[in-house]
Order: sequence, then structure tokens, then C-alpha cells
Amino acid sequence: MGATSITTPLAPRIEGKLAPVCRNVTVVLGAQWGDEGKGKLVHILGQQADLCCRCQGGNNAGHTIVDKGIKYDFHLLPSGVIYPRCTGVIGNGVVIHLPSFFAEIDKLQAQGIDVSERMRVSDRAHLVFDFHQTVDGLKEAELGNAQVGTTRKGIGPAYANKASRSGLRVHHLFQRNDFRQRLVRAVASRQKRYGPFEYDVEAEIARYEAYAERLRPMVTDVVPLISDAVRDPAQQILVEGANALLLDIDYGTYPFVTSSNTTVGGVFTGLGVPPSALKRSIGVVKAYTTRVGSGPFPTELVDAVGEHLTDVGHEYGTTTGRKRRCGWLDGVALRFSHRINDYTSINLTKLDVLSGLPTLQIAVGYCVDGQYLTSFPADLSVLARVEVEYKRMPGWTEDLSQCTTYDALPQAAKDYVQFIQTWIGVPIEWIGVGAGSDAMIHLPLTVETPTEHA
Repeated sequence: MGATSITTPLAPRIEGKLAPVCRNVTVVLGAQWGDEGKGKLVHILGQQADLCCRCQGGNNAGHTIVDKGIKYDFHLLPSGVIYPRCTGVIGNGVVIHLPSFFAEIDKLQAQGIDVSERMRVSDRAHLVFDFHQTVDGLKEAELGNAQVGTTRKGIGPAYANKASRSGLRVHHLFQRNDFRQRLVRAVASRQKRYGPFEYDVEAEIARYEAYAERLRPMVTDVVPLISDAVRDPAQQILVEGANALLLDIDYGTYPFVTSSNTTVGGVFTGLGVPPSALKRSIGVVKAYTTRVGSGPFPTELVDAVGEHLTDVGHEYGTTTGRKRRCGWLDGVALRFSHRINDYTSINLTKLDVLSGLPTLQIAVGYCVDGQYLTSFPADLSVLARVEVEYKRMPGWTEDLSQCTTYDALPQAAKDYVQFIQTWIGVPIEWIGVGAGSDAMIHLPLTVETPTEHA
């Protein structure tokens, strides 16, 4: 057989070396158990971003933004796309439920924001199907009293298929016969495991054929997109982390965690960002602690103070509407979080929620059987037995929502902020004092960074 001549190249020829990488990537990460208010900071930083990216998770995440009195809920889309100049990118580390993805786009469209031509979706990203959500519920029911407390959005089962090399990726949508075979095989496998649950595979295939055509203009190989951007000094890249450090599949309170890497490492693997491009790693820290679902929570409050935090902080999940568990700020967990992510600065959120509490407490030590722990333990049986040592501080009664500068805060609030900054060893650059996007005090970073508290 003679050689075949290719007259139309599939890609431009690569000539010479790539340009050097710029340090133009800013990452916003949750430093606790999620729900810290990352969306507001992304909204602020997104004004200068050319690309706003998601690197992991799925529509189990939820960010709420209030802009000019209008409330926007984001789940799969990076919230920076609220700005017309910003292109949204969904990386290969994300798992995508297309019905939810398009519903979110349509809702934004109804609110006057058209993102359909400003979204880029990695062809390597895995798909979440409705059968994954069914399996999510079946798995939880099977666990009984040991339920993880998932959002039942199918995220865990989709990542399980990815890890077992039986998942479907975005590029499979455009190979119809292959897509059909893979989906039929995936559903049959789950039905063998959980029994013949109701699922119309043929209807799903037809539905996804329509989704594929709508998605087609957005699909791209994100690797060259990101590679070009990190080598262009005129570009600014913003990465919006989903979930948070203590929900990380490796470092969180396993098994009461999400199914992806929520650390800064997840940015590199889930988006194709080279580590050398990282400029800032910003940890978002709520002024107290909350978590959704099951799992240990050493500083949890089930008294009147806990109810104050729930009611004043409106602590109900964006994605599920579930009531969040509330407790004192956990400084032990925050140090653990910083050790892994090496935050360059902190965004302290919801400081205003603490107004009216006469005394505040911050966890500064874990003790088990008379011995202080040197880190956040992996063994949940150990974590369940910790005695928490607290730093007690006076509270304040003033309303902080009208404070626009650090100097305007009452002294007790300043002392609280300064202690957190010193304890973690990272400067606090932003302080949230209200629900609106403008209710954020900015403290420009100084040359001197506070040292870690002994």
C-alpha cells in the first residue's frame, strides 16, 4: 500500500521553543470545609481576569454572588464569567453534568448575561449522567448510619468510573457508536452492582446527541489554551477552586470528603497549569467554621451561639439548601491547610456575623490522652476524641456592614483579625463584612509577613 499524502494539516506545525512561563495565575481556594464565600473574591478578582477556570469538582459546588442587587448562583460555571471580558474554562479535572451545565447557562441568559460564546470546555473532562446520581443515592442508602452526606449529584460515582477507566469523556460525545456502547456498558455495570434500577438508556442517548451539538462550539483542547495564556504577559488567569481543603480526597476527613483534589495540586493536574505559573494562592477563611453533611467537627456548637451563626450567617447550602453545621474558628485545621497550600494571603469572610457575641473562641490546640497533637490527624477515631484548647477573645456589638476600611473596625474585631493572621502566619488581604460584593475591606499587602505563632 502506498503512502497517503495529508494535504490539510490537523494542527499547525510547531516551530522552535515555547515562550517562557509567566507568573500570571491566581488561585482561590477554600481553606476549611467549603462554603467560605470564595465566589465573592472571585467576583472581585474576575474584573481583571482574561480566563476564569474551574479545575475540579462538579455541580456539587455552589457559589453565590450579589452584584448590583442581583443574586447569581454558580455551580459548574466559573463565577468570573459574569464579566463580558472574561472567558470561562472548565478543565479536564471537572466532571460535568450537561443538563445542569446548560440550565445554568440558560438561567444566566435570562438574567441578562450571555456566556454561550465565552465558555471553553476541555475535551478530556468526564461526564456525569443521571444514572450516576441514582447510584449516588443508592450508595448512601447502603451505608445507613455511616452515610457520607453527599449532595447526591453523582460526583463520586462519576469520579469512580474515571478512576476505574470506565468513564465517558466529552470527546466521546462526538463518536456516536462508541458513545452508545460505552454508556450502555456503564449503566449495565452499575445495574449489576445495585440491581435493575429504572433508567431509559435509549432516551439518554438521544438526549445527549442534542447536548453534543449544543456543546460542540465550546469544546476545545484546554492544554494549548492554558499553555498560550501562561506564556502571554498580557493575560491574567484566575482559578476558582471548588469545595475546600478539609474535603480533599487525600487530605480531608476521609471518607467524609469529596472525590477530587481540592488543593493547589488539583489546579495543576485538573487544568494543565504548570506550577511555575502560579503567582498567588489565596486561602478563603470564614471567620468561624461550618461544614455540610456528616463527619467529625471538633469545634461544632450545638447551643445558642451555633444558632446565632446559622441564623445571622444564613448558613444554608447554595446547592442543596441543607442547614450547615456551625462552630468556632479552628486554627489547628487552618495551619494544616496552610502547610499544604502555602497561601500567599487570606480572605477572611463573614466577620460581621460574629457581631453581638460577647466572647469569641479560636481553637489553638488538639489534645488526646494528655498529649498535644502536632497536626490535624488522619485517623477519625483520634479526631473524635480530641479535647480542643481555645484562645478566648472579647467580642463586639458594633455593626460591621458599613465599615469600608480596616481602621473603621472596632478594636475587638481588629484584635480578632490580627490574631488569626499571626496564628496562621499569612497576611489577611481581604475582610468580608457583609453580603454584597462591595462589602469587602482590602488591606494591601506589606513587605513584612507576620511570623507563625509559637
